[in-house]
Amino acid sequence: MRWNVGRQHTTDIMLLNVHSYFSLRYGTLSLENLIEGMVQGGHDTAVLTDINNSSGSLDFLRLGTAYGLNILAGMEYRNGDGCLYIGIARNNDGFRELNGFRTAYNRDGRPLPERAPAFDDAFVVYPYGAIKPGDLLDHEYIGIRPTELNRVRMEPSHNRERYVILAPVTFAPRDYKLHRQLRAIDHNLLYSQLEPQMVAREGEVLLTKAELLAHYRDFPQLIRNTGRLLGQCRFDFDFRSMKNKQTFTGTRYNDKQLLHEYTVDGFARRYGKHDQQALERVTGELEIIEKLNFASYFLITDDICRYARRRDFHYVGRGSGANSAVAYCLGITDVDPIALHLPFERFLNPKRRSPPDFDLDFSWNERDELYDYIFKLHPSDHTALMGAMSTFRSRSILRELGKVYGLPKSDIDRLVHEPEHMLNKNEVTDTILSVYNRMADFPNQRTIHASGVLISELPLTNYAAMDYPPKGRPTMQFDMYVAEDIGFEKFDILSQRGIGHIKDCREIVKRNRGETIDIDNPKRFFTDPEIAEQLKTGNTVGCFYIESPGMRQLLVKLGCDNYPTLVAASSIIRPGVASSGMMAEFIQRHHDPSRVAYPHPVFREQLEETYGVMVYQEDVMKIAHAYGGLDMADAAVLRRMMSGKYRSMDHLAEIEGKFFSNCRDKGHDEGVSREIWRQMESFAGYSFNKAHSASYAVESYQSLYLKTYFPREFMVAVLNNYGGFYNRKVYVNEAKRAGTAMNLPCVNHSAHQATIRGNDIYLGFDCLLNLEDKLARHIPAERQRNGQYTSLENFVLRTGAGLEQLVVLIRAGALRFIGTGKKALLWEAHLLLSGNNRMGRPAAPMLFEHRRVKPVLPRLETSPVEDLYDEMELIGFPVSGTPFDLARSDYRGDVLATELQAHEGRTIRMVGDFVAEKTVKTKRGDFMKFGTWFDAKGDFFDTVHFPQSQQQYPLRGAGLYLIEGRVVVDFGCPALEVTRCGKMPLKIDPRSE
Repeated sequence: MRWNVGRQHTTDIMLLNVHSYFSLRYGTLSLENLIEGMVQGGHDTAVLTDINNSSGSLDFLRLGTAYGLNILAGMEYRNGDGCLYIGIARNNDGFRELNGFRTAYNRDGRPLPERAPAFDDAFVVYPYGAIKPGDLLDHEYIGIRPTELNRVRMEPSHNRERYVILAPVTFAPRDYKLHRQLRAIDHNLLYSQLEPQMVAREGEVLLTKAELLAHYRDFPQLIRNTGRLLGQCRFDFDFRSMKNKQTFTGTRYNDKQLLHEYTVDGFARRYGKHDQQALERVTGELEIIEKLNFASYFLITDDICRYARRRDFHYVGRGSGANSAVAYCLGITDVDPIALHLPFERFLNPKRRSPPDFDLDFSWNERDELYDYIFKLHPSDHTALMGAMSTFRSRSILRELGKVYGLPKSDIDRLVHEPEHMLNKNEVTDTILSVYNRMADFPNQRTIHASGVLISELPLTNYAAMDYPPKGRPTMQFDMYVAEDIGFEKFDILSQRGIGHIKDCREIVKRNRGETIDIDNPKRFFTDPEIAEQLKTGNTVGCFYIESPGMRQLLVKLGCDNYPTLVAASSIIRPGVASSGMMAEFIQRHHDPSRVAYPHPVFREQLEETYGVMVYQEDVMKIAHAYGGLDMADAAVLRRMMSGKYRSMDHLAEIEGKFFSNCRDKGHDEGVSREIWRQMESFAGYSFNKAHSASYAVESYQSLYLKTYFPREFMVAVLNNYGGFYNRKVYVNEAKRAGTAMNLPCVNHSAHQATIRGNDIYLGFDCLLNLEDKLARHIPAERQRNGQYTSLENFVLRTGAGLEQLVVLIRAGALRFIGTGKKALLWEAHLLLSGNNRMGRPAAPMLFEHRRVKPVLPRLETSPVEDLYDEMELIGFPVSGTPFDLARSDYRGDVLATELQAHEGRTIRMVGDFVAEKTVKTKRGDFMKFGTWFDAKGDFFDTVHFPQSQQQYPLRGAGLYLIEGRVVVDFGCPALEVTRCGKMPLKIDPRSE
């Protein structure tokens, strides 16, 4: 469908300078506010001219045409606070010109010229006084504000031939103060420091048509000029057609042939040559892909994956596209949809307009190269990163407004964390709170979507202007919701550290053991008994998605030892399932299927595999359709709402009404229907589709395979990718548990990152918190060029390390090869380097190493405790020991973690080294916590802190705690319900004595 809204108008067209709140930190009106104001004010045409952007142009057109309004496109161009000119698109080509002009100057980082270019299909309106009427080109006009009409009266009448009405719209009448507050935030000034040129004039409100005509009734020529100008403009847009690149090879026929060829090649590898069921599935998929013209989307995604394989980049393909056997054959995903009974038709069928969603996960340090490849392969003006819009949120509103009104940080913190405090009752805070709700969810800054890339058939300036953030890649000025509404399907190129763990581990094993690891066929891992044992005991630290305390507990409770159960676990751990109470129900039914109670026969038909529990997005769709009588289109809206990709709450309310109406018509019990809807609703924003869960489970198995058979190398890879869920301390502990000898950094053995030689792991210089990165990289590079360091003087001479950096290295034990105690080395370092050269090279140029007479020092006492405190300061945790070695008391608790289960129901005491905590809000509005700890042996145990205990005995961050509580065991997973706890005293730091 194409919208044709261009009509000839006369006296009713006057809104040619409309700002929405996409004029960031300037306008206060949403697109919906503007539409409502136009309808109520009797206007039928407006030009959206947001400042230096077209973020809202297409959305404004989509919304406005639904009300029969004539929406036109434009842009207001500014350098700083001053308006240079306003561009108004005569047609779609003009819209592209305006966007292209803004994009070019964003790309080059140059200020805009004082004079607009000679657009072919766009008009330009200058502010009054910016240009002489005699200097105007054919497409240029001068805008006259109501406050400027008296000055116009004094001019020759022929000047008015090129004058038009300029009545800017920026805010609602009640919002002038809010506008000024936004301007103060933008300029990072106090409200009182704003200058007149920084803010809009107070009259920039949406006047009614009658009010506007009354202002200009003595100037009919301006009314006629405005009508003629805008009467030449039209803005059409086809919202239904796909805007993605239409072909990969150049023709649809060649795309079809190439996709068929690649699929056949992969089919033999994935299924063998004689799997008739798979052949029928793949053949059917290819027919639908061709019919819907999605071959290019599959081929472009496949090309990205082929490049990654050529570069030996490990990746994981997921998303709804993992329901496709064609994607599995191509190698886009490693999920076999036939084995998992994943229905292709639910995500790609003859009625679908957009292609399925592929998410490609790459290592965090390789994604940029993938971006480079994509942007070089496809024309630069057809390829861009997806934009996003950060908004003002609750705390950010209070903090920003607090700064505008000069509140001290302590007052702002109190307002944020204790809003009901009596000291918050004053005039300033009342002013802040008066606009709090009005600012909520206002756009604040344009930013970059986490992963999306658009590849377009037409130049992207047909749809919006582009920004050029610091990395220099073009970024659309609209977000994924607008992209979807106008017909784009983005390519998601994500990054995660779990991929880096897998890739680096394979390389480390190759270097350390000389073995080449193949993980491309993960099905063999699903039946490995060693991996199954690791899985069901929760020994999964470092493994993607299954290492968090909650997930490890869930694996133990389920006794998870197979792929299908892990797929389910990957979804039921999500907050949606947990908050509905169905995670606990799933665990119980998993252990005792006889307790399954289906609320309706439909649940047995649709959800027998998951014991009647809605686990995946598909399950909600099944129940919404089979029980609630919704058609699949409405069921799909529910699914999109759950994945956070749908923004119309009105539509949701409409679907809810249909659901309950259909249930009543079917004779369903009202209470049962309400409970079923509650369960479906609790999934909102959190649940996974089954293909997504299956993809995550594959990567989890790949990680767990490496951890099971190459535990030391795997932990080095985790350290070098800077961890996962936990901090570095946990992974060092895990390496020790695997039998590794863990060594502090050493200038003669360590690299920039952690390394392994046989059974020894040497931490890298990157773990030293206060060591300069340049020196951390230079030390191993210099050693590789010229051999090992032989003395302190030799080290300083070759690296140029300054005194402060040398002190860090000595105290961290990195120069222990010398065989001299740290205190003596510190004396020697101070004598070697002069006091006025603390950051540079030795004071006197040292061209050659020479023998020096070392000072005779008294015996300097040292202790392991001192070393541990040094390590805590310089690394963040002790490496050569544990925090237990610093405890004043030798008491280590009544039991250890491995003995907990045998003490179920008893009240005991344990000593724990704090690892992590999670805060959860209860139904009453209180807060409770879940704690994770190490015992003295380095084994995990978990604690539960109910609100009363948490308030009386709060956790206070890292340290050793004495914990008292009752042992509870839930499906084989023990925990301590805490009654009281507190930090244990540590030995005195000898360095302070």
